[in-house]
Amino acid sequence: MPDAVPILEMRSITKEFPGVKALSDVSMTVAAGEVHAICGENGAGKSTLMKVLSGVYPYGTYSGDIWYRGEVVQFRDIRASEHAGIAIIHQELALIPELSVTENIFLGNEIERGGVIDWAQARLRAVDLLARVGLRDDPDTQIKHLGVGKQQLVEIAKALAKDVKLLILDEPTAALNEDDSQHLLDLILSLKGKGITSIIISHKLNEIEQIADSITIIRDGRTIETLDVASGTVDEDRIIRGMVGRSLESRFPDRTPHIGEVFFEVRDWTVRHPQIPERLVAKHSNLYVRRGEIVGIAGLMGAGRTELAMSLFGRSYGIYESGQILIDGKEVVIKDVQSAIDHGMAYVSEDRKVLGLNLLDTIKRSIVAAKLKKIARNGVIDPYAENDIADDYRKKLRIKTPSVDVGVSKLSGGNQQKVVLAKWMFTDPELLILDEPTRGIDVGAKYEIYAIVQQLAAQGKGVILISSELPELLGISDRIYTIFEGQITDDLPVADATPENLMRSMTSARQKAQR
Repeated sequence: MPDAVPILEMRSITKEFPGVKALSDVSMTVAAGEVHAICGENGAGKSTLMKVLSGVYPYGTYSGDIWYRGEVVQFRDIRASEHAGIAIIHQELALIPELSVTENIFLGNEIERGGVIDWAQARLRAVDLLARVGLRDDPDTQIKHLGVGKQQLVEIAKALAKDVKLLILDEPTAALNEDDSQHLLDLILSLKGKGITSIIISHKLNEIEQIADSITIIRDGRTIETLDVASGTVDEDRIIRGMVGRSLESRFPDRTPHIGEVFFEVRDWTVRHPQIPERLVAKHSNLYVRRGEIVGIAGLMGAGRTELAMSLFGRSYGIYESGQILIDGKEVVIKDVQSAIDHGMAYVSEDRKVLGLNLLDTIKRSIVAAKLKKIARNGVIDPYAENDIADDYRKKLRIKTPSVDVGVSKLSGGNQQKVVLAKWMFTDPELLILDEPTRGIDVGAKYEIYAIVQQLAAQGKGVILISSELPELLGISDRIYTIFEGQITDDLPVADATPENLMRSMTSARQKAQR
């Protein structure tokens, strides 16, 4: 049993970024020797809180107090927190692929003798640390030759090398298969038995139930409650209620859907990870879209939503394993992005600044970029047509700019997103896949984008909407699929969907959607 004495108290932590209050008066207490989980929806502030604790966001950039082992601490950087015995393992692992396991474990914490690194001693110590985390690999192996599960264990060995007393793990099993996940959870419990306190952030509620002593729930940057798992009253439903227990106050345009026949269908779609072939990012997925229908896809971070969408859009992600795409009942083979566009598909990426736009281009060039042949005459772009079409979209989508000759980098996030939408609307798609279309934009711009999406559906187009915001999915979708670990787990008409049953299907593979 964990010691009742707290190893950590975070009191009234508030952290602001320009225009955003990420944390507002957050408090939590962690008992020594326990496994303490932090749960919340995407964007709730979980990772931000842990970055405050570990010095990634240093003292002075937040308000509130951190008490660690009975004293107030003010970490200026991550090295200071590590010196105090706090180690954080981020979801994106901080290992250098070209270096060996030994070199990674002791990077920045080298074993020296007479001012020279003692590699022989480091290697012996690495063998011992790897044994503690259950790894039998040669410590001279380069990190790039290890799977992601083993890399997680190397990160923990690296933390143990620094005499860690409080270990923070941010989504440690998000990229792991079932066996690797279980091994990691067993290791966390083993470390608990040796007096090491752990804080784990995870969306996998079954794993939280399995190993956590206490659970703090954060919602919209605020502490909601802390649950005592030992009380016997905590289950997935109870955690879910805490995570999503807010009223759906988002405003959406009124709409009466006119839904037609199925025109786009995916059968048994299976795709492997591009760097880890043994890992499936899409597992025998089946879905369909009807004309005039807005189909939502709900899933937590790492569930495989974007991977599925990109793999369908011209196999632009992953290694295709098997599956069929049918358009109007006929199978089509779509092996690249151009073929996807030619078959009436469009994809608005979740990362508009990297994958959606060329920030060096003007608005008008961006809008016509995906289908230049529509404005070409004998292979030469017609500048008058380019300007007229871009200006027409500027007016229709209410892009706030005096001229389409302005660079897209000068626009606000919401207006950039409208340019991306215009780019794909110009291709006249039958199916528009929207991946986090309202991420990082203000409420007014969100409303306008919802209206555009609804207008496309009213024209008989099909829309697939991926979003991390359950209120958004519930407010605009006609039907919602849920995804968990690359598997479609449910298919619900929006009338039957609630935040609770969506979250349940997003955190469990117990259900399997069938058409």
